[in-house]
Amino acid sequence: MNVYDIIKDYYPEGSDVFDTLVRHSEQVAEKAVKAGEKARHLNPDLDFVWEAAMLHDIGIFLTDKPEIGCHGQSRYIYHGRLGRDLLEKRGFPAHALVCERHVGVGITAAEAKKHAFPTPGRDMSPVSLEEKIICYADKFFSKSPGKEHEEEKIEDILKELEGYGPGKADIFRQWVGMFH
Repeated sequence: MNVYDIIKDYYPEGSDVFDTLVRHSEQVAEKAVKAGEKARHLNPDLDFVWEAAMLHDIGIFLTDKPEIGCHGQSRYIYHGRLGRDLLEKRGFPAHALVCERHVGVGITAAEAKKHAFPTPGRDMSPVSLEEKIICYADKFFSKSPGKEHEEEKIEDILKELEGYGPGKADIFRQWVGMFH
């Protein structure tokens, strides 16, 4: 699998959104592989971790997030589900699940219903070790202008996650214990 060729199928090479996606994806992939190496005793598939981390945000171009160059029709929170659709059609079902399950520290069906998220009404939380590693690594990097080159601090990530409801920061704390 050549992840860059897949990205180029959806993003014009050299465009701002291409550069934003690739930079972010490379940051996440590097962090995810390092996290997986720290959990080597759990036997993560590090080749898959790198590939899936590179593709986890493939659906952002279909969302409306102009500050990162995305001018699609969907709400940004839906990018994971949109990415899943894209990768399933290409025959990559495991990579597709990473797309859907990496948002936040996962979104439960109950949370989606409570907040009226435009999601398929099922749990979209990381299940496999590799999904958890990528979700963990993703929290350290922003695509937002002015923040895209800095790695977030654990305490700042925890503070942000506490605002998303009970248990969200606890999930991340557990991952810090496993992967940091």
